[in-house]
Amino acid sequence: MPTSLYDLSVPTFLQTVRSIGGFLGGAATYCAETGADPDNFVNLRLFEDMAPFHFQIEAAWHHSVWGVEALKTGMFAPPALVGPVPFADLQAMIGKAKTALEAFTPDEVNEWAGKELDLQIGPRRLAFTSETFILSFSLPHFHFHAVTAYDILRSRGVPLGKRDYEGQLRTRSA
Repeated sequence: MPTSLYDLSVPTFLQTVRSIGGFLGGAATYCAETGADPDNFVNLRLFEDMAPFHFQIEAAWHHSVWGVEALKTGMFAPPALVGPVPFADLQAMIGKAKTALEAFTPDEVNEWAGKELDLQIGPRRLAFTSETFILSFSLPHFHFHAVTAYDILRSRGVPLGKRDYEGQLRTRSA
């Protein structure tokens, strides 16, 4: 049985969006237990030339929700970046992403299969189909930002492991 556009996108994004919510919750718990302020994570970076934690969370939100929206509209048009916000707002942002993704139905997403989607990045025009956009643009960007956020938290002592990142696997019934 072929894999549908819905299966490639929505459940895949949801698996990691839920794990992001989980590791943000783990960071909040860690801070409560240690007396640290979770807002101190907001501007942290892995390296000086990398975007800060708040950007990683916001980009994960954009590439998941607006990645799927782009399948419908034919253009990737996330809202403007909000910049540094309190840690609790980042948690709420991921909660909104989860809710938005859960609202997409298999039938509607699968109707967008094979659509053309063009993306203008500066002088470059990238011509995609719905499938190639999800597989070669949105998912790689999404996972890059999700794992970078995870790595920032882990590098600052938040007790996270690989299972916290991988989330609930979509296994078949035995």
